[in-house]
Amino acid sequence: MKKENNNSLIRLDSLSKHYGTLTVLDKIDLDIKAGEVLAIIGPSGSGKSTLLRCVNYLERPDGGTITIGPTTINAARPVSREELSGLRRRVGMVFQSFNLFPHMSVLRNVSLPQERVLGRKRAEADERSLQLLSRVGLADKASQFPVRCSGGQQQRIAIARALALEPEVMLFDEPTSALDPELGLEVLAVMRALADSGMTMIVVTHEMGFAENVSDTVMIMADGRIVEKGPSAQVMRNPQHERTQRFLRAVHDR
Repeated sequence: MKKENNNSLIRLDSLSKHYGTLTVLDKIDLDIKAGEVLAIIGPSGSGKSTLLRCVNYLERPDGGTITIGPTTINAARPVSREELSGLRRRVGMVFQSFNLFPHMSVLRNVSLPQERVLGRKRAEADERSLQLLSRVGLADKASQFPVRCSGGQQQRIAIARALALEPEVMLFDEPTSALDPELGLEVLAVMRALADSGMTMIVVTHEMGFAENVSDTVMIMADGRIVEKGPSAQVMRNPQHERTQRFLRAVHDR
């Protein structure tokens, strides 16, 4: 069990997103403490992935504010390049697809972003990359190309690449959904280790075991709204909202 931490690192106020007449995010309010692991679950189309993409401004919200550390962005006004850089510098993201460069070695995939974003020299970047590849159990793959790696290995490389930029927050959008169960376990083990190390994480997932046993907080989304949110074991074992109960019954009955 992690120690209580009252320092908020992420705050969303009335975050909204629309596609035409469809409301995808309906005035989301959310507060996440430094070191907290938040698992977001819910039916498809509930706005989970859109929420993640709005947090790091891959999708521009239509309203509300996003605060990460000292950086606050108000969607109601134009956002400067400096503000976007300040926000994204603090956030790492791992997608469903691995998005690795197929023509570059594993080591180069992890080192190049450090050189471009952090201004590191190649030798320094390579040294850090090897440390991180070792951390995710893939130091022996450094000289290989991604195509020679399994899906689980490629996702762990993607995690190492995100960590190489030294983010304060890690966002995971269904990181195991494209993997078979055994390979998914490899990725979940790395994520569990990250959580144990104190990394602040927001994880959109269908992995109910991870949600209950690794995250500190579970949030259920449906129809662009937060339906229920609370301590993980409490929400997963004794949900209070009828929509949460219905969703979890459907998951368990599959």
